[in-house]
Amino acid sequence: MTINDDLYDAIVFGERERVVDLVQQAVDNGDNVGELLNETMIPALREVGDQFSRGEVFVPEMLVSARAMQAGVDIIEPLLVESGHEPVARVCIGSVKGDLHDIGKNLVVMMLKGSGFEVDDLGVDCRIETFEAAVNKGAKVLCLSALLSTTRDEMRPVVEHFKDRDDVKIVVGGAVITQEFADAIGADGFGFDASDAVRAVRESLGLDAVPA
Repeated sequence: MTINDDLYDAIVFGERERVVDLVQQAVDNGDNVGELLNETMIPALREVGDQFSRGEVFVPEMLVSARAMQAGVDIIEPLLVESGHEPVARVCIGSVKGDLHDIGKNLVVMMLKGSGFEVDDLGVDCRIETFEAAVNKGAKVLCLSALLSTTRDEMRPVVEHFKDRDDVKIVVGGAVITQEFADAIGADGFGFDASDAVRAVRESLGLDAVPA
């Protein structure tokens, strides 16, 4: 299956209704929805993420594109389950204890879902017990988010709690987080924005940064 240029452009430009129409049309035509996701939809959202990283689009545009993408995913998700399509991995994400900000986290959720991950959104003000419960449900990567300098140190006890778990990786990010801080607390990865978080999650799992 070749790339669906119309659908690709509709996601990039955040045309939600057109995405819904084009995805439904593909389903009605009996197209392979797994290929549609992997060859058109994920690359389109990745392009938006790359534009965001280059400063060519900003948070509002990225949100619009991600929501358009999610509208298409909502249509094909039941079909993917029926066909036995496996997600890349199960990931959980939450803002750490004391941090009630979620805009950046929500962007990462949409980017991860759009990149083929199963995502447990744990919300804000997450304690160690919340992350532990997600791991018990199968999460292989914990994504910790913090916006405030007063809450970023709450990442440290979470990393410490899971440091002996080889089967659990921790990726951190947020406005006040740097690579140096991630290294200092022993995190497995750092994402400087929503798009880069997908790379960090993939690399923490030993996967290529960008799927072929």
